[in-house]
Amino acid sequence: MTITSRATTRRSLPGIAIEGLPFIAAGLGLTGLTALANRRAALAPLALTGFTAFFFRDPDRQLEADPRGLYAAADGLVTSVEEIEETRFIGGPATRIATFLSVFDVHINRTPCAGTVRYRDYVPGEFRAAWDREADIANERAYIGLETPYGPVLIVQIAGLVARRIVTWPTLGEELGAGERFGLIKFGSRTDIIFPRGAAEVLVKPGQRSVGARTKLGEWR
Repeated sequence: MTITSRATTRRSLPGIAIEGLPFIAAGLGLTGLTALANRRAALAPLALTGFTAFFFRDPDRQLEADPRGLYAAADGLVTSVEEIEETRFIGGPATRIATFLSVFDVHINRTPCAGTVRYRDYVPGEFRAAWDREADIANERAYIGLETPYGPVLIVQIAGLVARRIVTWPTLGEELGAGERFGLIKFGSRTDIIFPRGAAEVLVKPGQRSVGARTKLGEWR
């Protein structure tokens, strides 16, 4: 499967995630109705609609062919690199790289490496700020576990203070290419990449910016 195959089936407008179309359509409708009463007042809903389209942007990105690379799953700020015990899918000591996505970042999530979906789960929860230390256990979140040639990789989509909807597309058994779109979190969030401790050399530090499917978070040993 090529890394662009899902993108061509999930978009109805160039560069805009299909999940954003209802919000954009509602904004345009509100702008039109407001303009009928007061053209100047319509500038506010028009600006909000423009920002909504900006938020749901979905740029095409070609991933460099490096099978040993473990790439960023999201655009944003790397907030932590830490050692944890992961029992859902990794089954033991693991390394977690957390990335915070502000409302100004691209919110499309992409696979950090090629693999087969072997685990999926959704956990309802709170909507604390994505940088809260307990967001990964308190907030609404979704899990995707990938079986890869180098070992298991767990991706966690975590809703934030503003985000209220997690979208995850792949099904169990589906083969995903590296850098392929697999979902998004609407309006601010956090995405974690978890892999067995020592399986990969970490190449990023907290405070560093990442670009989904472009920034190499690590390299398999």
